[in-house]
Amino acid sequence: MLTIKDLAVKFPSRFGDFTAIEDVDMEIKPGEIHGLVGESGAGKSTVGAAVIGLLQSPGYVAKGSLRLGETDLRTLTPEQAHKVRGDRISMIFQDPQTSLNPLMTIEDQLIETIQAHSDVTEAAARQRAVDLLEEIGIKDAATRIKAYPHQFSGGMRQRVVIALAISTDPELIIADEPTTALDVAVQSQVLSLIQRLAKERQISFMLITHDIGVIAQVADRVTVMRKGRVMETGDTAQVLGAPEHPYTQALMDAVPPLDRKLERFRVPEANDASSSLGELAENWLLEGQQQAPTGLSLRNLSVQFSGPRTSLFRKPAPYVALDDVTLDIKPGSIMGLVGESGSGKSTLAKAITGLVTPSSGTMMLGDTALPFGKSRSRLHPSRQLVQMVFQDPYSSLNSRHRIGDILAEPLWFYGFVKDADEREKLAASMLSLVGMQPDAITKYPHQFSGGQRQRIAVARALLARPRFLICDEPTSALDVSIQAEILNLLKDLQNKFGLTILFISHNLAVVRQMADDTAVLRNGKIEEVGETHSVYTAPQAAYTKSLLSLTPVMPTSWAVET
Repeated sequence: MLTIKDLAVKFPSRFGDFTAIEDVDMEIKPGEIHGLVGESGAGKSTVGAAVIGLLQSPGYVAKGSLRLGETDLRTLTPEQAHKVRGDRISMIFQDPQTSLNPLMTIEDQLIETIQAHSDVTEAAARQRAVDLLEEIGIKDAATRIKAYPHQFSGGMRQRVVIALAISTDPELIIADEPTTALDVAVQSQVLSLIQRLAKERQISFMLITHDIGVIAQVADRVTVMRKGRVMETGDTAQVLGAPEHPYTQALMDAVPPLDRKLERFRVPEANDASSSLGELAENWLLEGQQQAPTGLSLRNLSVQFSGPRTSLFRKPAPYVALDDVTLDIKPGSIMGLVGESGSGKSTLAKAITGLVTPSSGTMMLGDTALPFGKSRSRLHPSRQLVQMVFQDPYSSLNSRHRIGDILAEPLWFYGFVKDADEREKLAASMLSLVGMQPDAITKYPHQFSGGQRQRIAVARALLARPRFLICDEPTSALDVSIQAEILNLLKDLQNKFGLTILFISHNLAVVRQMADDTAVLRNGKIEEVGETHSVYTAPQAAYTKSLLSLTPVMPTSWAVET
């Protein structure tokens, strides 16, 4: 179906050509799901972009062969390439929200795509669009097709993107991180759909992902990339179960297991977060941690939002995001919070930080009552004691400010350090403490990778001298090796400074490694809460059992001895 040989892609710049990928060989057979894995910057997406002809300018294919069946993709004219792109090759992007037009209904987008590649009437295209939505599992498709993208959940939007991809009956679909932002339930549905399409329609898939569990669950064969080169390729069971290359072995070591808890992850070329340059920040943090660790107590907490107005004369029914939540997070412990999308996990975090106003209940941070929402002034002690690390560090860091200014802000706002030079020195030391070079203070957020930006976000939170830290999906967008580094870092910081952490994630294997206790949230209600080992090995709630059963894991027969 697809044959890639000796492929190299370069990006010219004023400093010379940057080689993104080099000497890449790969074959994908009809109906095969071929996994492509590797850390951020390995060149995975570049391979997919080269195949479909969507390399970002000024990138170009420097050498190599790209063949789709008997068609040489490198010799096609722009008009021929445009026809192949859609008719024979389609792509599923990572974020369905940005790959769908927010101003067009799902119906209009499907009809436009179908008519662009088929000589059919609008009525026939509409019927085919409805049939496609039914095929991918959207109920009441004839009605839901009239909706706009924002009216669908994340999983349903991803299904629509898949419907767009298969609407032209392609031979090959390139799926670039199609399940990254999805919870395990929706992820399982999307992966099952991909497997069914590969089997029933004999569509080939290039599945680009950093989730080794996903590859283990659905891929027939896998290729491992690093720094633009192929490290290892072969049958999935062989590559993941008995990896030959040291890098593949290191990747497997970094995969969080679901059945046991590790003290630390082994990661390739791990950063050293205990550099002597970080001693200044470490001593400064320890000076501020004279009091005992602080716990959090929630009692009967409820949060409601205004629902959509259905009548001019009738008050809209409220939407209940959190319903009578009672939860105790022990001082100095890590509480894991899991649940599917829309269960209320992030709403709970926002209520604790004062970004959302609860409708009822109480919140206590140690012996201090937390005021609700806007009634909590910027000078209230909890603004400093409770800090948050967000899912996307790029959007949570001011892109116009230097890293040094971003890190110095909590120091002057809370009055910790008055001298500007001392603030910059402490900021540089904090960067070293979280495993980064101190000279990063002179740079801007866009100059760092996702994992580096997340380290910066952790450093900023620590510079407020918090007692309670909320981590909301801090590793969901990171590859497995960088994820392992961040998890090791958080474990080290929690142990060293006695932090109490609420760790929110849809990745149950990650929570298994991090949390002392785990709470399971569904539709705004606590389904189950208890010691993590007990929740994972002997779950009491049917919903917890369902989440655990849907989590992709490495087959035990593939387990790598470490």
